[in-house]
Amino acid sequence: MDTQPLDLEPAARRITAQLDAVDDGALGAVTPCPGVTVGALLAHIEGLAVAFRDAARKEPGPVTDSAPDVESGVLASGWRTTLPAALDGMVAAWRSPDAWEGMTRAGGIDLPGQVAGMVALNELVLHGWDLAKATGQPFDAEEAHLRNTLALLADQGDDPSPFGPPVPVADDAPLLDRAVARGGRRPDWRPGS
Repeated sequence: MDTQPLDLEPAARRITAQLDAVDDGALGAVTPCPGVTVGALLAHIEGLAVAFRDAARKEPGPVTDSAPDVESGVLASGWRTTLPAALDGMVAAWRSPDAWEGMTRAGGIDLPGQVAGMVALNELVLHGWDLAKATGQPFDAEEAHLRNTLALLADQGDDPSPFGPPVPVADDAPLLDRAVARGGRRPDWRPGS
């Protein structure tokens, strides 16, 4: 895992850019996360953005104490405004060097700031990919972000990630495929597959 703080903005900006292609009719569509609709995924992304913003600020409370519940997320009516604002707040909070130091709390777990930042980045990368796949959009990510995502998930050994058990892929598969597969996703996933 990279020991230098990374800028979460490219991953957050990518998600925000995808929102224009998500019409209201797509909110009930399936995603690569079993049992999770596009609407529930967007609600989860907004919730994690707020939780990791507070984790970066070392502001414990209900959002940092709660374990994520992706499947039952309810998307607020103003999500086209509130979701980008939540992502912006998260990015700004993780730009502070203090966010990456000491201990913090996210998802009801105490962890070092450095690890929390990597988990936040991992969430943005994998859920950005989920959203792109579910809505038929292209996806790319910075090599450093993919390497950190892969390293974070590889640290778990053969244990399933919070996203599901790793999916086997070739050792020489593209870095993006290896990262999403380690995160429990089939790189070739398509709606209906």
